Amino acid sequence: MANIIILVASFPAASHPHPGNVGAMVKKMPRTAWLIAAGIILTAATLRSAVTVVPPLISTINHDLPLDAATIGILGMLPTAAFGLFGFLTPYVIRWASLERLIVISIVVGIVGQIARVLAPNTTLFLVFTVIAFGGLGAGNVLLPPLVKKYFPAKIGLMTALYVTVMSLGTALPAQMAVPIADATNWQVSLATWAGLSVVALLPWLVALFASPRTTPNTTTAAPSPAVVAGSPELVVHQSAQKAAPAKMNLWRSPTAWGLTLMFGCTSLNTYAMFAWLPEILSEAGLDRASAGSMLALFAALGLPLSLLVPVFAARMRNPFPMVIVTLACFVAGYLGLMLAPATNTWLWVSLAGLGPGTFPLALLLINHRTRTQAGAGALSGFGQGIGYAFACMGPLLFGLFHQWTGSWNAPFLFLFATLFLLGTGAFIICRPKMLEDDFETA
Repeated sequence: MANIIILVASFPAASHPHPGNVGAMVKKMPRTAWLIAAGIILTAATLRSAVTVVPPLISTINHDLPLDAATIGILGMLPTAAFGLFGFLTPYVIRWASLERLIVISIVVGIVGQIARVLAPNTTLFLVFTVIAFGGLGAGNVLLPPLVKKYFPAKIGLMTALYVTVMSLGTALPAQMAVPIADATNWQVSLATWAGLSVVALLPWLVALFASPRTTPNTTTAAPSPAVVAGSPELVVHQSAQKAAPAKMNLWRSPTAWGLTLMFGCTSLNTYAMFAWLPEILSEAGLDRASAGSMLALFAALGLPLSLLVPVFAARMRNPFPMVIVTLACFVAGYLGLMLAPATNTWLWVSLAGLGPGTFPLALLLINHRTRTQAGAGALSGFGQGIGYAFACMGPLLFGLFHQWTGSWNAPFLFLFATLFLLGTGAFIICRPKMLEDDFETA
């Protein structure tokens, strides 16, 4: 992780043309800002751990808690469904509690759910507590973008790159470590281990809350936090010139909100469909299980450089839609190869398809780059991720059903091509240099 921090810090910020300003910013950063940065990064590391630690242990858990095919299917849909539901609800509670208090609550809920599920005496309670754990994670998904906007308004690209990259690491490590830890102890310890990481992530937020007991919700203006002002005096002018958030924002009628939702939802849909079905596609094409698993690992691993690089460079662009065109072309080329010649140059098709989800970190960046206020960022984050994840949970299911109905992989891939068209349409809308708040200005 230290290497990643050093690498990210080496990029010049979008709002400061000279690289030396990054070092000056770091030196000026007050203690509260360091705490918030640590909290954001550590929280990002926990947002997928409770999800990816389970699949490698399904057969082991089945010895104690019966998991039939239907239950395993439900487990596969729970993450996106819970992320969608709790993510959509989170912006509504931002009105009565500060972002800092809400992130503490979300982490605590995630910890309780993770600990309770390993103590569950039956499968039903295991699923119930899993939903509770995923609910805390879903709220955390929504809260991180407005927290970045509040504390690091001049470093949005860098902070987004950093926390999304750490999120990718937090996705891969639990899956890698699940079986070794379970073999050394048991599956309960393996699952509960990652609740310990959540406890560590909780500490900076608690210290920051006690250090700033007067923190209150900011739902109307984009005024910078004291930590940011103290560290970067030049931000005061930039933020004070911004408009207040509209009194009422109905995101159901906002083209900007629907643009982000389509972009985010279709990206997640394609990603989860590949996670679920790529090994099966390659196995039917003649690859052995080990090779198919390696190709899935390659697909997932490409998320790391994308998470690091896409937000940094997109933050410099007035309209980053050209980046979307490149990622869509990668998706299309990769899918065509997997559909027509999956056993030939497999690594190439998987690599191209793995570059497609570069629209995921870009969508998270645009939550802040297409809003003026913390209230706008929180609302857009909840709406886009809430509905987007709910839409995405249908991806693996429909992909599998199309294959079952037709006996071929052509129909499932045609379904994904259709979702790529929706992704491009949404991205075209949200990439335009227009703010969410502009959708609600009166004539």
